[in-house]
Amino acid sequence: MNTTIKKLALLSLFALPTTVMAGELSTTINATSDYTFNGVSQTDNDPALQASLDYAADDGWYVGAWASNVDFGNADDTWLELDFYAGKYFELTDRVSVDAGIAYYTYHGDDASDEYYYPEIYTKFGYTSSLGQSELNFWYSWDYFGVDAGHYIMMAAHTFTIAEGHDIRVSFDRSTSQDEDKWAWDGDKSYNHYRAEYLTSWEGFDFNVAVEDTSMDTDLSDTRAVLSVSRTFSL
Repeated sequence: MNTTIKKLALLSLFALPTTVMAGELSTTINATSDYTFNGVSQTDNDPALQASLDYAADDGWYVGAWASNVDFGNADDTWLELDFYAGKYFELTDRVSVDAGIAYYTYHGDDASDEYYYPEIYTKFGYTSSLGQSELNFWYSWDYFGVDAGHYIMMAAHTFTIAEGHDIRVSFDRSTSQDEDKWAWDGDKSYNHYRAEYLTSWEGFDFNVAVEDTSMDTDLSDTRAVLSVSRTFSL
């Protein structure tokens, strides 16, 4: 079965969508003007270079790893994020799909970087219609960013084609901490993130131009435009 697995938002929700053909080992290299996680810059508003290594089996199982440079500020020397994930993609019908799995986020470069490690489970539902591809996605961690607090993210998104090879994706997600004393977003337990992006390809390169904003009022989460260019290679 020639199943296509689309992972739309593993942390880096996160980076560009990664497409992995069944039975194929591949790597994707991505350059972005800002690595944002749900609208919050992970690189102090600076560019990032990212890479993934993915394998998808014929029966829908997949495993992978993803890496990016990060910058959490002058007092923290953490410079690398390295994530691992595994899951399974199900095509329930010609229109309905489910992608479920687990991810583990690790950080490196500072003496305290290993304190940030955390696991996350996710389930993503897809529905294809004449109007495009709709998504309803959920993520949950019981030890968010290593602070022993529960945290979940809910996202609704839709991608539609405006012309052959030219897509628009709009999304809304809400991040919520279940323990404000251990983790809060700009002094609150939740915040909203809005994103609209244009996707196209040319000569084997994938391009993504996005505009996003959040309900928080910080320098790392205000309105911004993000440009990303990636290329996937079969191994």
